[in-house]
Amino acid sequence: MSASSRTLTPFADDATVQTIGPLTVENGTERVVLHGSLDLARDRQSLERARALKRILEAVVAALEGEDLPEEAPRAEAKTESVKNPFG
Repeated sequence: MSASSRTLTPFADDATVQTIGPLTVENGTERVVLHGSLDLARDRQSLERARALKRILEAVVAALEGEDLPEEAPRAEAKTESVKNPFG
């Protein structure tokens, strides 16, 4: 599987997802999240995937360097809601 050609603009939206082989990069306005793993071998497919990952990470670094950043971003607390048990 080759790297996705969709352009990801870091922190621009909460919807863009890009895949690089089995690695998934999810864009968010507060965080960019990487899920999965990526094996890079000595082959052309791996080179293509490594370049795609490099482009994404370079864009993330450029976006972060252009901001006044806190030492650590606060973590969003998970929102939970209790619901009545439909089975009893």
